[in-house]
Amino acid sequence: MNDLAEGRLLTARSERRSRQVPRPLLVSFQGGGTGQWHVERIGAVRGDGLAQVDRLRVAEGTGVPPDGVWTLRGVTSNERYVERPERAALSAVQEPLGRESARCAALIPISKSDEWWELTQDERRAIFEDQSHHIATGLDYLPAVARRLHHSRDLGEPFDFLTWFEFAPGASGQFDELLGRLRATEEWAYVDREVEVRLSR
Repeated sequence: MNDLAEGRLLTARSERRSRQVPRPLLVSFQGGGTGQWHVERIGAVRGDGLAQVDRLRVAEGTGVPPDGVWTLRGVTSNERYVERPERAALSAVQEPLGRESARCAALIPISKSDEWWELTQDERRAIFEDQSHHIATGLDYLPAVARRLHHSRDLGEPFDFLTWFEFAPGASGQFDELLGRLRATEEWAYVDREVEVRLSR
């Protein structure tokens, strides 16, 4: 194979890989007086809450104005505890964010205990899915509830994870049920801090 052909092959492989595996995306959630989402309520589920604000701005990438009351940042990443059959099941039914019908949203920042982080990856996976059925439970509410997980722990943020959900007003009851089921699991016993921010647009 000559250099030109090899270069084209490498470029094609790189382009295919970039389409299949999204690069990490920095996302900022800024509470304040401006933003595309109206804050319906902010409640502390466990531990300290967040200051009350009127609006939430969601910004992807850098360049968030420094005028908010609070800003939480997270990065999308690879799926840490999902096995291949579970990924296939999720991909088959989950909907993307930004659907016109999804006029409701929720931001749920969570921090887990030192005990959780002292566990090995396989021990955390066992609690996450084998005991708590986190993925299986989430599947019950797809495609009505779309979600995206953001990792914050490695950024030195006050929360470990920021989970963003979007859904139509008619699915609000389903979303409440989903939260109730997840909070009744063994996994939730490791949550030190959780805040629920409910939104509309």
